[in-house]
Amino acid sequence: MSDSSRVVRVASGQGFWGDWLEAPRRQVEGGQVDYLMLDYLAEVTMSILQKQKERDPRMGYARDFIGAMESVFPAVAERGVKVIANAGGVNPVACAEALLDAAAKHGVRGKIRIGVVTGDDILARLDDLMAAGHELKNMDTGEPLSTIRDRVMSANAYIGSEPIVEALAQGANVVVIGRSTDTALTMAPLRHEFGWAADDWNKMASGIIAGHILECGAQSSGGNCMHEWRTIPDMANVGYPIAEASEDGTFVITKHAGTGGRVSVPSVSEQLVYEMGDPHAYITPDVVADFTSIQLAPDGENRVRVHGITGGPPTPFLKVSIAYRAGYKAVGSLVYSWPDAMEKAQMADRILRERLDNLGLKFDQVLTEFVGATSTHGALAGDGHDAPEVMFRIGVRGENRADIERFTREIVPLVLNGPPSVTGFAGGRPKVEEIVAYWPALLDKRAVSTAVTIME
Repeated sequence: MSDSSRVVRVASGQGFWGDWLEAPRRQVEGGQVDYLMLDYLAEVTMSILQKQKERDPRMGYARDFIGAMESVFPAVAERGVKVIANAGGVNPVACAEALLDAAAKHGVRGKIRIGVVTGDDILARLDDLMAAGHELKNMDTGEPLSTIRDRVMSANAYIGSEPIVEALAQGANVVVIGRSTDTALTMAPLRHEFGWAADDWNKMASGIIAGHILECGAQSSGGNCMHEWRTIPDMANVGYPIAEASEDGTFVITKHAGTGGRVSVPSVSEQLVYEMGDPHAYITPDVVADFTSIQLAPDGENRVRVHGITGGPPTPFLKVSIAYRAGYKAVGSLVYSWPDAMEKAQMADRILRERLDNLGLKFDQVLTEFVGATSTHGALAGDGHDAPEVMFRIGVRGENRADIERFTREIVPLVLNGPPSVTGFAGGRPKVEEIVAYWPALLDKRAVSTAVTIME
C-alpha cells in the first residue's frame, strides 16, 4: 500500500560542468534531501572528454565531480543521501575508480557503493551499426554519417532512467553515468522510490518535468532570470532548487531556507521553456511529456506546486550525440575607443580583410562582430556610431591550418599600422583551435544495451 503523504526530495547541485563548486555541499548541508543530482554534460563536453581520454586512458570524465563528492561524503556515508551524476562522460569506470580512491583517502570507502552505468558510448560500434543498416543521418541535414565517418571523435546515445533505477535497486548510493538525458537524473530516483510503472505515462512525464526544472541548477531558483533579475535577493548566496515529489506525480519546487535567490512561478516558467522544442511533445527515452498540461501555482514563500502533467509512450528511437572534427578556427579582437569608435573598428575590418585577400588565404568563413555596438542584436541595435568603445572581433574558419595560422599574425599589427585609439588586445596573438562540430542522429533503441556494474 502506497503512502500518499510520503515526499522524496531531490536536490540539484550542478547544472553544467563548471557550475558553482559550493552548490553540492550547500545542498546536502542546508536541510533535508534524499538525493543529490549533478548534471555535468553538454553536447560539446563529450568531445572535450574524448580528447582527454585519447591523451590519457584514465581520463575522460568530469574531474570536478571528485571534489564535489569529497564535499558530500559525510552526507552520503552517514546520513544516507544518494548521489546521481552523469559525470562519467566517456569513461564512467575510470570516474568510479577515481571516486573510490578519494573515498579511501577520506576513510569512507566501505560506505560508498557505486553503480556504474555503461552502454551509451557507441563510438567503437559505429562501423558495425552502419553495416547493419543504421545510417545515423544528421537530423538537420539528412546526410548519412558515412560522409564524415573518418572525422568522428565521440558518439553517445542518450539513455533514459531505467539503468539508473536498476543501479539504485542493486543498492548503489552513488550512480555514475555517461551520456544520459539530463532529466533521467531526477526521474530515476522517483521511479525507484515510488515504484512507478514504465507505462504510467502521466507519472513518468511528471518525473521528466521535475528533472527538466532541476537540470540547469540555479536557473530555476533565481539565476539567469529575465523576469525578476533586479529584485532577486542575495544572489551571492543563491539557493539551488529542490523537487519535493509525491507518489501521485505532483511535486513542489523549493530551495533551502536562509539561502538567496527566489523560487517563483516566473522563475520556474523560464526554466520550463528552456530547450523545450515542441511543447506538446517533449521527447525522452522514457516518455513523451506534454508541456501544455503543466499547471504551476504558488505554494508559499519560495515554493511552486507543479501538477496536472500528462504524457504518452516514447518513440522507438534514442537520440545520438556525435562530435566530429570540422577544420580549424581562430578569433582575435581589438578595442577601439571614442571618438568615432565604430568607424575605427569598421576601418580595421576593411584593412584586415584586404590584407588577407592579398595574401591569397582561403577560409570557409570570415565573421566580424562589433561588440558593444551591434554584436548582440545586429541591425536592431542601429549603426553603433554612438558607442563610446567598440570591440572589433573577427574570426576565421577553414580546413587549412596554415592559412588560419597566418591570420593570427595579421590582426595584432593593426595596433600600430591601422586606425588609432586601440585600447586593448586581450591575450595578444589569437590561438588556432580545432573545430568540433555536432552531428545529431537517431538510433533504434534495440541497438543500444546498457549494463550496471557495482563497484565498492
